[in-house]
Amino acid sequence: MNLLLRNVRPGGGEPTDVLVRDGRIAGFGPAADLPADVPVEDGAGALLLPGLVDAHCHLDKTLWGLPWVPNTSGSVLADRIANEQRRRKEFGLPSPEPAAALLGEMIANGTSFVRTHTDVDPELGLSGIEAVREAAARHRGRVTVEQVAFPQGGLLTRPGTRELLERAAASGVENVGGIDPAGYDRDPRGHLDAIFDIAARHGCGVDLHLHDEGPLGAWEIELIIERTKALGLAGKVAIGHAFGICGIPDAQQDRLIEGLAEQQITLTTAAVYDRPVPPLAKMRAAGANVACGNDGIRDLWGPYGDGDMLTRTMHLAYRSSFRTDPEIELALHAATYGGAKALRLKDYGLRIGHHADFFLVDAVYPAEAVVSRPPRRLVVKGGAVVSRR
Repeated sequence: MNLLLRNVRPGGGEPTDVLVRDGRIAGFGPAADLPADVPVEDGAGALLLPGLVDAHCHLDKTLWGLPWVPNTSGSVLADRIANEQRRRKEFGLPSPEPAAALLGEMIANGTSFVRTHTDVDPELGLSGIEAVREAAARHRGRVTVEQVAFPQGGLLTRPGTRELLERAAASGVENVGGIDPAGYDRDPRGHLDAIFDIAARHGCGVDLHLHDEGPLGAWEIELIIERTKALGLAGKVAIGHAFGICGIPDAQQDRLIEGLAEQQITLTTAAVYDRPVPPLAKMRAAGANVACGNDGIRDLWGPYGDGDMLTRTMHLAYRSSFRTDPEIELALHAATYGGAKALRLKDYGLRIGHHADFFLVDAVYPAEAVVSRPPRRLVVKGGAVVSRR
């Protein structure tokens, strides 16, 4: 947990040394009176960036490390859900093996923190929660993993699922989730009331999937803002995808962004396919938080994904039509500090006293690292080297 990095460029700044003591950044600049047992790493002028944060993925669904599986999912949400539920037993899912294998790849690519949405339903019970816990335990000290108990197949429409969310929250799961309260579960008020009630009583966070677009999705975002404020859950709520923030009148969008900023509600995007991407620059200017995640990675929903948050950051920047370095760095912020805020991390980032979670990459500028995505030279977690290439 002690380390000296020589000749690195924090955030793209001037070359310096970074001293780590007891897993935290102790200082920048030449180190005096360095104990003999402190390991020294030569950064060779590489760019130093804070550990990446995958704020929205599905470790329990991944087929990582298994032979290629031709995709058989349909073109609409209900088809994809049904396809996965029909075929997951065929591949022994959920299982700690592919989840742990994917975590290993994510670590090697500089990811220090992961929030994963884990399916909970009457057929699975909490087996997915336990599989992900085992996978995370295999990488203890190398990455921090938190879960969302996620009713992928519906909450109110599947009797027994609400009780399973209660059990998951009581077992220590950090967040409870939901899916399209109107478009999928057909009872937006009842769906949201159930989720927020569980979160408020168990002291956990809320993280929902919201695919509904247009006025319907915008109205659901309003309902989420109202409940966050009423229950005092500011800073503990995230909305994944949130396509409803787009394609609405500017005045309505501005009001929603203002409400999100006031309640510190995060919008998490994966910039997937051709689906709407939140107005990142506009939201950041208004003080609203945006995080980023890989979503599904090589699973029964789709064959894409590599577990590299720099790749996902590039997709976010590209889909946002970002070209200048400051714009591209907005996307990188979503994959680092924005994700850290969503996960309510303390002492995150490249400052003295903060946890030594960071990585080195051969690039001069942060935007260059996003666009070129070089191999990670060195990955450090809690002051210990956990991967090198």
